[in-house]
Amino acid sequence: MKLPNIVTGKKPELMRFADIPGLPETKKYLVSAVDKDHLAHALLFSSREGGAGLATALAFATYLNCTDKQEHDSCGQCASCVKNDKFIHPDLHFAFPVSSTKKVSGKDVVSASFMADWRSFLLDRPYGTVTDWSRHFGGEDKQLNISKEESRQIIRSLSLKSFEGNYKIMLIWLPEFMHPSAANGILKILEEPPENTIFILVSQDPEKLLTTILSRTQQFRIPPFSDEDLARLLEERHGAEESKARQIAHMAEGSLAKAVELLKEVEDDSHELFRVWMRHCYTVDLSEMVAWSDHFQRMKKMGQKNLLQYGLAMMRETLLQCTHAETLSRLHGEEQQFIKNFVKVMDADKVSAVSSELNTAFYHLERNANPKILFLDLSLQVARILRAK
Repeated sequence: MKLPNIVTGKKPELMRFADIPGLPETKKYLVSAVDKDHLAHALLFSSREGGAGLATALAFATYLNCTDKQEHDSCGQCASCVKNDKFIHPDLHFAFPVSSTKKVSGKDVVSASFMADWRSFLLDRPYGTVTDWSRHFGGEDKQLNISKEESRQIIRSLSLKSFEGNYKIMLIWLPEFMHPSAANGILKILEEPPENTIFILVSQDPEKLLTTILSRTQQFRIPPFSDEDLARLLEERHGAEESKARQIAHMAEGSLAKAVELLKEVEDDSHELFRVWMRHCYTVDLSEMVAWSDHFQRMKKMGQKNLLQYGLAMMRETLLQCTHAETLSRLHGEEQQFIKNFVKVMDADKVSAVSSELNTAFYHLERNANPKILFLDLSLQVARILRAK
């Protein structure tokens, strides 16, 4: 199976369920809902940023209009699938947050003006974030939204009969970016859509949606990717070493976009850095702590932040061991063995104290504190905590 390439921009085969890593129960449920005709006219997919919400919605839309449905997926060969694969199916409509640019302004700031950019974005980064999207179409860090004019476009698009598919599909990405007037503008058509019309809303923060929108949709949570799925993708598609892929998957917390970003930025083995660093802190080796502060200073800022995030992840695992909840652990191999040894000098209070220091250091690092001074001070504070009786 070919997995989506979300970095190089090469065309991925992402329009089918089979091309989305993992999530077997999610895929099974959606296929069954269509086959048994238990399909709501408005669905709300919620997933975390960088998760599988958008990719799943695209695969689901493809399955809905596939003319040769297979047992668990669309066929990928019929005319409908081919058009969906290029995002040009006449019965698949999109709405998404946009902003004005140097070339687009006023009432033209609607999804239709950015369709070429949108198609290339889906091919390049189907698990991308709203920040990725803004950079892709040239939003220049302006505030994105889905305007009232967009709601008029949605109603207009759905007023016509379907061209060739079984369903007309309106896929709204990040409806939480809707201006209140836009959200109110689609309430009626969302509640009483034209015949054979399906709304698919893909949200990363459904709590920001109007209750009137939520009440008109069947809510469906798309689970985050498992560590195993993320690690496998990083190894198979991006050539990451097994140990590095596992570490990054653990830090990415189910976000494929974050995992790929970390892979591009992380130069060092976070586990090895953290393990040796903690040893120097425990032995209160001042010369080594100074030397490691120099090393940390030479790292890129993203690498410095990743090290602190990795440390926080290790504190979580240590707390699980301290509280005899190790069955919830997500670690394997060397990392698991390290925690078993580390917990011998730790308890819940020490875990809390070290976590607080790591969080404080992360806060100051983001605000451009001097890395050498920051990491040396952090090392001294961690040493004090580890040696406390």
